[in-house]
Amino acid sequence: MSYFGEIVSGIKTLLTGMKVTGKYFFNARKEIITQQYPDNRDSLVMFERFRGEVVMPHDENNEHRCTGCQACEIACPNGSIEIVWDRKVDEETGKKKKYIVQHIYHLSMCTMCNLCIEACPTDAIKMAQNFENSVYDRSTLTKVLNKPGSKLMDGVEE
Repeated sequence: MSYFGEIVSGIKTLLTGMKVTGKYFFNARKEIITQQYPDNRDSLVMFERFRGEVVMPHDENNEHRCTGCQACEIACPNGSIEIVWDRKVDEETGKKKKYIVQHIYHLSMCTMCNLCIEACPTDAIKMAQNFENSVYDRSTLTKVLNKPGSKLMDGVEE
């Protein structure tokens, strides 16, 4: 191809690209797409399937559904969940029963893969909508999910 033929071909492809850009420029959406994040904190709603961080819901009696089976700990690919458990004698049956001392979650190591939530047989943990996790001290990203003095809900068994 000649020198001038390449120039004509280049101008032709440039005009084709400008045609596509011009079409989007003149037929732009009228609604606002970009959200001004720090200014709209009060009205900002994350979409339903957003995965923010792992939380353990407790009811009004400070009861949770975690039996300490460690399925979430085993399913976690990078070890961001750690369960400290012990056994104590159940007053009703007289047998030793497993209970959790601490359900530790390392948010700094979590990849938000949702494998721990899928593995939990009692739906004790879930993904929350929180996304503001910027901190100056990385140690604050290690959280204990079970509240102090919490206990297992009645009717939830391993």
